[in-house]
Amino acid sequence: MLRIRLEMAGLAILKHMHDLSDEVLCERWIENPYYQLFCGEEFFRHALVFDRSSLTRWRQRMGEEKLVALIQESLNVATRTGAAKPAGFSKVIVDTTVQPKAVAFPTDAKLMHRARERLVRLAKKHGVALRQSYERVGKRALIAHQRYAHAKQFKRANRALRTFRTYLGRVTRDIVRRIKSDAALEEIFGLSLMLAQRVREQRKNQRGPKVYSLHAPEVECIGKGKAHRPYEFGVKVSIATTLHHSKGGQFIAHAKALPGNPYDGRTLAAVIPEIEAQIGVNLTRIIADRGYRGHNAPPDHRFKVYISGQKRRVTEHIKRELRRRSAVEPVIGHAKGEHRMGRNYLAGPTGDAINAVLAAAGYNFRLLLAWLALLLFAFLFAMARPAASQNQSVAI
Repeated sequence: MLRIRLEMAGLAILKHMHDLSDEVLCERWIENPYYQLFCGEEFFRHALVFDRSSLTRWRQRMGEEKLVALIQESLNVATRTGAAKPAGFSKVIVDTTVQPKAVAFPTDAKLMHRARERLVRLAKKHGVALRQSYERVGKRALIAHQRYAHAKQFKRANRALRTFRTYLGRVTRDIVRRIKSDAALEEIFGLSLMLAQRVREQRKNQRGPKVYSLHAPEVECIGKGKAHRPYEFGVKVSIATTLHHSKGGQFIAHAKALPGNPYDGRTLAAVIPEIEAQIGVNLTRIIADRGYRGHNAPPDHRFKVYISGQKRRVTEHIKRELRRRSAVEPVIGHAKGEHRMGRNYLAGPTGDAINAVLAAAGYNFRLLLAWLALLLFAFLFAMARPAASQNQSVAI
């Protein structure tokens, strides 16, 4: 059991260190002896000793609470090898970003078309005979709507959209009538009918929660004010890094998914105690951007939080530290671009939380790998210098 846990933990770290899918990770594990040694194998194996689906089951069984131990272990290794000092974690930078979900860009036409297709497919699977499926005319209407929208003929596009709404409503009512007296079928169709009804009733300027994906209804629309990407569809994630650059790099001290798209300043009440519990150090200073104004930090940390542009209680030393706030941005960029935070493929809200934690762990272990390679190079260089000097003295 201990070897299996070591192997699964090693596979999770390798997956997010090198930005690999489960399938590619299994292929690399077979052909790479270093991967096998990292996972605890003593002899080279020519076949998998685990099933690919066991990676998914292990992640679900561990959950966010237990996988946080991987971040703690990466920070522990960093302090033991000299890549970071324990005192360096007492000052952190906190920021939020969006972890996009692996969903298509949502439009009303696509959502209603997919909802109708899912209901028709489910009806065929369970033998529910429909009056009409609208497969042929539904596809035509989708193509027409896309062409009208592309040509900026919005009146015609809205007319095609009303046609979609009519088709989906007819299919939904037909299914409800036919499964009315069957409790088993009502349970099978319950979620799909609920999502289809929400998609049909929601409007463009509607306030409150909306459905942006049928296979991932937990997806939220988050606007971060970026010119190149005004809206992102996923979940908000809080990232905390060390304030000062350690010898081994800028380590991630904490990562947490924040469902519900909360205001940044309202997240510190939950994030700060978790950071201290995770790293085992009392925070003396928290640096944040202007999005954290009016924060709800715990009372004993309220005057330890400094916001960019703050004038009161700011000394020259703190002013220099505030200039370090932007150091968290490249850390977020690396976590997104190289460690699978840029597009989350894990299902459900649990998958959002797990992917954020594993991306942070993969980023930290990537820094540790570079630090250990640097130590090895320094050791080999130090060993080579006495030998070179001895050879020169013999030649003289």
